[in-house]
Amino acid sequence: MTKIDILKTPLIALVVLLGACSTGASIKTADPAPENDDPRIVQPGAPGQSSRTFSSTELDEVEGVSYTEADVSFMQGMIPHHRQALEMTALVRQHAVTEAVQRMALRMEISQRDEIGLISAWLRDRGETIEMSSMGAMHHEMMGMLTPEQMQTLSEARGIDFDRLFLEGMIQHHRGALAMVTKLFSTSGAAQESTIFKFAEEIDADQLMEIERMQGLLNQMAR
Repeated sequence: MTKIDILKTPLIALVVLLGACSTGASIKTADPAPENDDPRIVQPGAPGQSSRTFSSTELDEVEGVSYTEADVSFMQGMIPHHRQALEMTALVRQHAVTEAVQRMALRMEISQRDEIGLISAWLRDRGETIEMSSMGAMHHEMMGMLTPEQMQTLSEARGIDFDRLFLEGMIQHHRGALAMVTKLFSTSGAAQESTIFKFAEEIDADQLMEIERMQGLLNQMAR
C-alpha cells in the first residue's frame, strides 16, 4: 500500500461516520406527532360562562350521557310558559293595530307551538309526565309569566295601548325564559344531553333577539 493510500483510509472512514450521523438525525426528525395531540372540539357556554373543550376521547365518553331531573323540570316548565305566550299572541289577532306587532306575534305563535310539540315528544319518549307538579308550577310562575291581573288588563286593552302592553308583557315573559335557561346551565350535570343543550341554546339566542326587536318597537311608540 502506498503512502497516499494510507492517508486516504482514515479520511474515508470519517466520511462514512459523518454520513451515518447525518442519516440518523434525519430519521429522528421524521418521528410522528404525539398521539395525544388529537383534534379538540369546543362547546360554547351560556352567556357569561366559559366554553368547554373536549378531546375526541372525552367526546366518546360524553356521548352516552343521560338526562337529569333538572332537564325534565326545565322541559316541563317550558310547556305552561309557552302556553301563556300563545294566549298572548291570540289576543294580538283580536286587538293589535301595529303591523310589526302582528307579524312578530305570528312568528312567535308558530315557533312556540312547534316547541311545545318537541317538548311533549321528548318527555313522552322518556316516560316522563308532561304536566309539572303543583310545587313546580308555583315556582315556575315566578319565571316571567304574567299574573292573572296582567293578563286581564292586556285582554281589555285596545289599539296602541294594547300593542304597548303586549310588547312590555312579552319582554317580561321572554326574560323569564332566559332566566330558566340560565338556571338550567348553572345546574351541575344538566343540559348535557344534545337535544336539551341545543333546545336551551336556541331559546337563549332567539328570545334575546326578539327582546331587542320588541324594545325597538316600544322606543318607536314612545316618540
